[in-house]
Amino acid sequence: MTVAPIAILAFVTGQRLFELWLSNRNTRLLLENGAVEHSPGHYPLIVGVHIFWLASLWWFASGQPIHYVWLALFILLQFGRLWVLATLGPRWTTRIVTLPDSPLVREGPYRLFRHPNYLVVVGEIAVLPLVFGLWEIAILFSLLNAAVLAIRIKAENAALAPQRG
Repeated sequence: MTVAPIAILAFVTGQRLFELWLSNRNTRLLLENGAVEHSPGHYPLIVGVHIFWLASLWWFASGQPIHYVWLALFILLQFGRLWVLATLGPRWTTRIVTLPDSPLVREGPYRLFRHPNYLVVVGEIAVLPLVFGLWEIAILFSLLNAAVLAIRIKAENAALAPQRG
């Protein structure tokens, strides 16, 4: 594998590992403060899609040229990811966790979209494989991600409904 794909995939892998650590820490602190986790049964599906997506990129990106327009778009998506993380702060987690009697976050990207993090993830799942010209992986994992997000968003909307009023 050439240096560029390794660097890009190492960055994304490190990012995901850091986010899992952050999510686990935030989840633990939220639960200690009275938060409730909702619909954990589908969580392994989400983790599985992301693990196999990243593993397939490590496997197939070797020797592929870098498409810099797609890389630029992927980098822009990272600013969206940071905006979501900064807006939610200690409430950001990869699980569905709610704090009873706590208002919904309605600032930052949440002023514009109900689920901005999922928009970023949808973009990342499709765009990162295209950085390496792997359109088949982009399509396959976009479809798998759409199926998992259909379950996830329904569960999250149900969990947040009492706070929406």
